[in-house]
Amino acid sequence: MVSDQLLNVLKICLLALLYLFFLRVLRAVWVEVKGPVLAREHAPSPVATGDRHRRRRAPSCLKVVEPPALAGARYELSGEFTLGRAAGCQVTLDDTFASQIHARVFDRDDHVYVEDLGSTNGTWLNRAKVTGPLELSRGDRLQIGNTVFEVA
Repeated sequence: MVSDQLLNVLKICLLALLYLFFLRVLRAVWVEVKGPVLAREHAPSPVATGDRHRRRRAPSCLKVVEPPALAGARYELSGEFTLGRAAGCQVTLDDTFASQIHARVFDRDDHVYVEDLGSTNGTWLNRAKVTGPLELSRGDRLQIGNTVFEVA
């Protein structure tokens, strides 16, 4: 027979899991209602300021590389836009590993940057996690969930 102590431990574990699930749902609703912070008071500092970056033309578009079903789709890099699963994003991703409002791409001072917006699985630039605004250059690979873009 199962002892009363074991049943009490199992009850507490179940309650803890229910609370964690509830908090996760509340966080998802909060992110959806709050939306991304699109205005910044300070411009990000460029990551690389070497001569080779100054001579290159600024990137003009994001081209989908993976998944194969979406390969070749292009998104112009002009102004500011968000990427994610939410219908309000300018680039909507049908990817379960992407957050509702996952990342934003914006330009400042003739440079294009990507910034993660607190996504669950993170945003990756050239296999390195994006922790703040990072400058995009031609040939870079941007990964959001299972979707991989190439900067062209």
